[in-house]
Formats: sequence, C-alpha cells, structure tokens
Amino acid sequence: MTTTSTPPTDTPPGRDGGGQSRSPGAVLLRSLRTNMRQYGMLVALAFIIVLFQIWTDGTLLLPNNVSNLIQQNSYILILAMGMMLVIVAGHIDLSVGSLVAFVGAMSGVMIIKHDFPWVLALIISLLIGAAAGAWQGFWIAYVGIPAFIVTLAGMLLFRGATQIVLEGQSIAPYPEGFQNIAQGFIPEMGPYTQYHNPTLVLGVLVTAFLLFQEWRDRRRQVQYELDVLPFNIWVLKCVAIVAAVVAFTLTLASFRGVPVVLLIMCGLLIGLGYVMRNAVIGRHIYALGGNKAAAKLSGVKDQRVTFLVFVNMGVLAALAGVVYAARLNAATPNAGNVFELEAIAACFIGGASMSGGVGTVLGAVIGGLVLGVLNNGMSLVGIGTDYQQVIKGLVLLAAVAFDVWNKRRVGS
Repeated sequence: MTTTSTPPTDTPPGRDGGGQSRSPGAVLLRSLRTNMRQYGMLVALAFIIVLFQIWTDGTLLLPNNVSNLIQQNSYILILAMGMMLVIVAGHIDLSVGSLVAFVGAMSGVMIIKHDFPWVLALIISLLIGAAAGAWQGFWIAYVGIPAFIVTLAGMLLFRGATQIVLEGQSIAPYPEGFQNIAQGFIPEMGPYTQYHNPTLVLGVLVTAFLLFQEWRDRRRQVQYELDVLPFNIWVLKCVAIVAAVVAFTLTLASFRGVPVVLLIMCGLLIGLGYVMRNAVIGRHIYALGGNKAAAKLSGVKDQRVTFLVFVNMGVLAALAGVVYAARLNAATPNAGNVFELEAIAACFIGGASMSGGVGTVLGAVIGGLVLGVLNNGMSLVGIGTDYQQVIKGLVLLAAVAFDVWNKRRVGS
C-alpha cells in the first residue's frame, strides 16, 4: 500500500510525522533525555534537601533558616546568573570575586566616609561594575586576548585596588536603608493573620504566572506539532509546581515574609531568562558559544555580543558586591574571596557545558542552590569546612563527568 512521504498538516500530538502513534512512555522518555541535566539537578537538589532535613531533625527547612539560606547565598546566585551567560558564550571570568570586593569598597568609601546618599552610591557602584566589565570586554572582544588572561589580570587589579581604596582596613557601618538590600524583608500590610499577607499574595501571583507559562508552552508545542508530555503527566507536573510554590510561600510567610534580595534575584532570573530564551542577543550568545565560526558566517556580531556579555557580568558582580557589603554591614578587603570559583561551580553543576553553547540561567540558580544547601546543611550537622570543601569538589567533578558522559552517549 503506497503512502505519501509528506507528513499531514493536522498531525495530532502524540503521533510522529508519518501518523504513527507515539506511546506516552516514549514521549516522556524523550523529554527526560532532552532535559536530563536540568531534571537531574532538580532531583539532586530535592534529595539533598530531604537528606539534610532528616539529618538535622527538621532544622534545615525551619522558616528562619530558609530565609537565612536565601540571604546567605544571594550574592553567589547573582554572580552565577551572570557567569552562566559568560560560559555559554564560550568564555570564563576569574575577576568577579575581586570586583565584588572593589565595588563593596567603593560603596563603603562613598557612603561611610563621604556621606553619599545610599541610593546614589548604589547607582554609582553599578556604573563602576559596568565600566569594569566594559574594560575587560574591550580587551577580550576587540583586542582578542583570551578571557582567561584578561580576567586573571582583572582579578589581581581589582584586588589590589580594593586594598588601596580601603587602606587595608574594614570600614563600617552602613545606613539601615542600604543594609535592607540584603537583610530586609518586604513590609507587612493588611489585617493580622498567622502569615505574612504580602507574601501570600506574591505566592498566588507566582503560582498563576507559572501555570500560565506551562499552559502557553504546551499550547505552542501542540501548535507546532512538537512532542508534548502526556496530559496526565503534564497535570502532575503542574500539581508539583503548585505544591512546591505553596510550600515555599507558607514557609516564608510564617517568618518575616519575602526577603528584599529574593525579589531582586527573581527579577534577574525572569529578565535574563527571557533574554536568553526569546531575545535575539540571547540566541546569538548560544550560537557564539556553540560554534563561533558558523555564528560569524551567519551574521552574528561576535565582538559586540562578547563585549555586552562582559558588561552584564560586571554589573551583576557590582550588584553582588553591594549585596555582600550590605549583608556584612561593612566594606572589607577580604570580601569576595573565591566567589568566582563558587559561581563557576554553580554554573557547571547547573548544566553549563565546558565547551560553551549550553546552559540556562535557571540551571545556574539550581546549581547555586545545590551548593548553598550543601554548605548550610553540612554546617548544621557540624561537618568541618575542610570536609565541606572535599564534598563540594566531588560534587563539581561528578557534574562535569556527567556532562562528558552525556555528550559521548548522545554522540555515539
């Protein structure tokens, strides 16, 4: 019996191009393979949380510890989001820890020594970060010096400049408004309840937004005749998302509400995630990291894209420096020590590829949370910092080894 080689235009979801049914199990398996790193890290994060929740007799997920966990890791997560773009573009940035210290020092000098209004000092600090990123981006993008060398030089330069600015001494304290960037919570409003009312409202809004995103993505996949999860599996996924958001919301609402720095991180996650998924420059970053020669032949302005990636990294490093100084309530010469290694590790654990072209901003956040929960959980159970370093090193090695194995499996 003769069949046409042209797939019908009305192929329903769950069928292949020839009209043959695909089993729900096959569709699910293909989805898992496509998103193996991201799903794997989510499962690993959930396992680590459950492990330490049991090991610490429930202390890990106490509301005050969850808030502390967010604030304690906020600057690393901010750095990881920027570092992910750098790594996806096929580069690396070793200077971010020193830039964190330098910007923190400059903010301290402006606010504490010269009585600048903290809002003005915050804006100037971000501009300093942008200028530092532009300085390094110029040498990398337009002169052609490898990012490893330029940012290694930047690491030494900014660390030395920090010592000069602070004259080797810490300065403190910051005004309350500045401290609230890292230590503050959104204010309570409305009638008295057992929970923080604005946090509950934000939880409802986030839940509605995530469900809308899931529904829209599924509708687009159906429209373009792409593989979609079986409906019952998709519903279970939505239920799991709602359950996770509700649990997280109630945890925060039972303490002091949403930390201010969490709102900042969510804004960055949404903004950078949108840029990498939907904006032209995001696609160019992926193309540049995936195959630079092919990207240039396709019209990608590689120098401009690389320059902007490092400007963005400089701004986020400056923001992380401000957040760290606000949390510490002091500008100190030793700020930002090994922050660059933590950020890079978070990216690779969260799914970035060593060769570039692969990774998501959400993955960087997941990787940062894996490290953050490990740090917090091991501290709660009394594991020394020496053993903590060993364990984190093994986790990073396992994540990169998994990436190499996955590439070989796909390529074979």
